[in-house]
Amino acid sequence: MRELKVKEKDSGSPPASGFLPGPGKQRKERKVIYPESDGKPMADNTKQFRWIVKIKENLERMFADRPDVFVAGDLLWYPAEGNNKIRTAPDAMVAFGRPKGDRGSYRTWDENGISPQVVFEILSPGNRKGEMEKKRLFYQKYGVQEYYVYDPDRNRLTGWIRSGKRFQAVEDEKMRNWISPLLKIRFDLRDDDLHIFDPDGKEFETLEAADKRAKAADKRAKAADKRAETADKRAKQSDRRAEILAAKLRELGINPDEL
Repeated sequence: MRELKVKEKDSGSPPASGFLPGPGKQRKERKVIYPESDGKPMADNTKQFRWIVKIKENLERMFADRPDVFVAGDLLWYPAEGNNKIRTAPDAMVAFGRPKGDRGSYRTWDENGISPQVVFEILSPGNRKGEMEKKRLFYQKYGVQEYYVYDPDRNRLTGWIRSGKRFQAVEDEKMRNWISPLLKIRFDLRDDDLHIFDPDGKEFETLEAADKRAKAADKRAKAADKRAETADKRAKQSDRRAEILAAKLRELGINPDEL
């Protein structure tokens, strides 16, 4: 969970000299820099990090064949051009209608005015209620359609869906088996843990589990190839023995085709 930056009010005070620019003397406009990092860690602990990566990577896999879906994790989002103080870095986000590709930050005005439609936040013990309320209001203000917060320590999932200009909270009981309107993923909140399933019913898994499964599949494939190779070798040996036998029969004046 990253700290949310909010807009600082302009005091409207004149320059330090006490004089305002005179007629014809326009103040030189400074170029606004949008930092690609806020210097804060992606996660506060291993459990939070594991969940962030798990959600982000499985969403990437889910939309691998969709060139118009951008998925990111811990990427600074600037929704307002000209103000680099208004920013936040969602733990995971999905933007439909935007191409894949590397970005230093997500700037809405460079993305055809499209805000991320789905955002995830994973709580850590250090998160405060006031901080999370600011996050919710931020996402509500800047166009997020679905917002999900998961607390892995308490195994609690909270969701909000946009209704007009405001978020509508999803009832706790519904969240226990909720299907995301946009992502079509299903949240299965059990007593022991949160389980997430893609539209095809495949459960989200950690990178370690995915790697283990891939290695096991590769091992099975190699074993199958070896069995096929052995069977082919045996078939060739059998054909060779048949050829030798047929040749010997012909030497004895016997036509093997008539046997």
